[in-house]
Amino acid sequence: MLVIVLALAIDRFIGEVPNRFHPLRWMGNILAAIDRRVSDRVSWKPVAVGVLSYLFVFLLFAGIGLMLTSLVRYALISAVSPLAGEVAWIILTALLFKVSFAIFSFRKHCDPICADLDEGRVEDAAGKVQMIVSRNTRGMDAGHIASSCCETVSENLVDSAYSPMLYFGILGLPGAVMFRCANLMDAMWGYLNDKYSKLGRFPARFDDVLGFVTSRVSPYFIALAGMMLGMDWRKAVPAAKAEHSKTPSPNSGWSMTATSAVLGISMEKKGVYVMGVGPLPTTRDVKRCCRLIELSSMLFLLTVCLLLFGAVGIHVQLFLEDAVFGFWGSLI
Repeated sequence: MLVIVLALAIDRFIGEVPNRFHPLRWMGNILAAIDRRVSDRVSWKPVAVGVLSYLFVFLLFAGIGLMLTSLVRYALISAVSPLAGEVAWIILTALLFKVSFAIFSFRKHCDPICADLDEGRVEDAAGKVQMIVSRNTRGMDAGHIASSCCETVSENLVDSAYSPMLYFGILGLPGAVMFRCANLMDAMWGYLNDKYSKLGRFPARFDDVLGFVTSRVSPYFIALAGMMLGMDWRKAVPAAKAEHSKTPSPNSGWSMTATSAVLGISMEKKGVYVMGVGPLPTTRDVKRCCRLIELSSMLFLLTVCLLLFGAVGIHVQLFLEDAVFGFWGSLI
């Protein structure tokens, strides 16, 4: 329980690790270096490179995490006391787990955009929203800028919160790393073009598989959060079942359509989809969206993740820590 609660407190009151120190930045640098060295993009070889690249970054970062937590636990237990070892293990595990998920960071991106819109600086807001979406935002009106914020926050609910939490609950730190590796590689290589269609095939498919369950349970937690916030929660699940296929991704539409229904707004990416039956969102709706997604993420963390970690994940992690520590000990 302390690991889960402490990780939530770190996310709420401390926030993200600076970019230059973030493990995902290091992982991205490794993947970029591999990408630059792949010359064959048409045979079966880039498919194999994609699989091996995933295995490499997963084993590297999961191994480092397990080595750190096991060293802290064993060193302090033997040098100080069992209590000191357990306390240090709880803190370090919570810190490393926090790196894998984000609940409150989206508000930090959306608040400056909303401030610009409220003060009539639409062009400045369009420039800022370009940092959180992949589409061209030049000339975008206020409604579509606010829609872009709501789309990004609700779409990333599964990838940034539910999925790393679920796999941490099942497998401990290696589970969170397993998902983050696939998700980052999908973001970097998961494009259907000549350069990445084969190199990114495995991580893109694996990311879809890992997000299958969490995307489909997300409308229920969004509905629960909407009920607690006094929103129109009853529409979440029916809307998700009816409209989830509007997005190109097989998983992202579930949380997006549920969110738009609970908020009573529509979200539009021109030329791609329109979901929901209400008007385009305002800055007030963006803030409501952030509250809804934050609460639904906390509910998932404090129920599903906590129960799974206490029943399964912590035991898997400790077993793997013992194996890693024993392996390094035999070498040294």
